[in-house]
Amino acid sequence: MLTQLEHADKVAGVKQTRRALADGRAKELFLARDADPNLTQPLAQTAQDMGIPVHWTEHMAELGHACGIAVGAAVAAIV
Repeated sequence: MLTQLEHADKVAGVKQTRRALADGRAKELFLARDADPNLTQPLAQTAQDMGIPVHWTEHMAELGHACGIAVGAAVAAIV
């Protein structure tokens, strides 16, 4: 699942992902289970309401690594 994120056009982080959802650019959403639910739950709900597939990872570190960044990421989206 994360391998498709590694090789796709993507955005990482809450602000960029929220913007991609609002602009209709997000095709798939990835969320980390160890991230603050106050950040992830609204984005997950928005994606589900829009019919966008939602994938969960266990750790922010692995999501950040899949995005090619040196820090953890709470959310990311394929655009």
